Amino acid sequence: MSVDTLGVERLTQQERARARRAVVASSIGNALEWFDIIVYASFAVVISKLFFPEGEGVTGLLLTFGTFAISYLIRPLGAVVLGAYGDRAGRKKALTLTIFIMMCGTGLMAIAPTAGTIGAWAGLLIVVSRLLQGFSAGGEFGTATAFLVENTRRRKAFYASWQVATQGASMFLASAFGFVLNTYLSQSQLESWGWRVPFLFGLLLGPTGLYIRMKMDETPEFVDTDKVKSPLLATFSEHTVRLLSGAAVVGLASISVYLILFMPTFAVKSLHLPGYAGYLGGIVSGIVTLVGVPYIGRWADRVGPVAIMLWSAVAAIVLIWPLFLVLIAHPSVAVLTIVQAVLGVIMALYFGPLPALLSGAFPTRVRTTGLSISYNLGVTLFGGIAPLVLAWLIDRTGSLYSPSYYYVTVAVISLAGLLVLRNRFRLR
Repeated sequence: MSVDTLGVERLTQQERARARRAVVASSIGNALEWFDIIVYASFAVVISKLFFPEGEGVTGLLLTFGTFAISYLIRPLGAVVLGAYGDRAGRKKALTLTIFIMMCGTGLMAIAPTAGTIGAWAGLLIVVSRLLQGFSAGGEFGTATAFLVENTRRRKAFYASWQVATQGASMFLASAFGFVLNTYLSQSQLESWGWRVPFLFGLLLGPTGLYIRMKMDETPEFVDTDKVKSPLLATFSEHTVRLLSGAAVVGLASISVYLILFMPTFAVKSLHLPGYAGYLGGIVSGIVTLVGVPYIGRWADRVGPVAIMLWSAVAAIVLIWPLFLVLIAHPSVAVLTIVQAVLGVIMALYFGPLPALLSGAFPTRVRTTGLSISYNLGVTLFGGIAPLVLAWLIDRTGSLYSPSYYYVTVAVISLAGLLVLRNRFRLR
């Protein structure tokens, strides 16, 4: 038996190889999911004009973000169906199914004709695409996270953190596409074909991820665990408080992502900055997340996820209003980029340990169900509807500070959820 300097048993070479394959298999599907979501939010202004031309200005934007939010309303259903399927049939089968459904949604978005071609039916196709994406995403996080933590005996927070790191890769790529296309294409080129390029690129990830997932073995923990007849019933009857606390904890991670994604729209519509402005900060935030989160995962393996997330939540509450104060007083591309970078650091510190924390909150026999439902409840309630809420708040209140108030509210709720998981369930 091999041990490290602290006397803890090390992973064997075979175990490390299996854990790394699990990271690749999980990451590709997760990257596809988030790339599509981020691109849609980033190109909201263009999509609004092409698919909802009957709504001008704020109305069209609200229709676009409303369609974005629809995909999140179906995510809890996907969490219930695909999460329970993962606890009954296995993580591998659930992962394969989620990426196939995801590919269908991305493909439809990439080839959908606009309203100028088929009229109001164009908006309906966008809705169908978002529903497929939302249903698939409902099972992706829970199943992929369970797959990661169950393929290793040690360093679970490190391996689980790759769920978040790949979201950083998606944010970087989507923002890079946004910056390049908005900078080097004319408005007519962007509207005629440019906006489709990132969706077509995202579609290329699907077949590779599907093939890799089909070749993976089932996780040892799932194979060795006793199965339950109804994972859904067992989860709700035995772990209700864990579900609700987990959903609350997810809130700050989710709103951090979607506030960064809202910035391109905020920059153009509210700060009157150039179209490329919000993408630079997204690129920086994506790099911070991709590079930094695995190190945060290592740190969480030593001190526990809760300790890192508590201090990150406090930092979020304290810093968000001053950041908006500076941005609104001195609106510029440089200041916006710095604000998004700071938000990216907070997001990485808070979100990085989250998969490990939630996976530790539920036993193996109901892990994908518990993870999927708690995560997607939190994302739906606090993140998925955020672009719609933020656009509506600015329009109704006339205050450019309103996004910061919403952010603080969600952060306080997440802080309360963290304290419940720490104090009642002794999670660290």
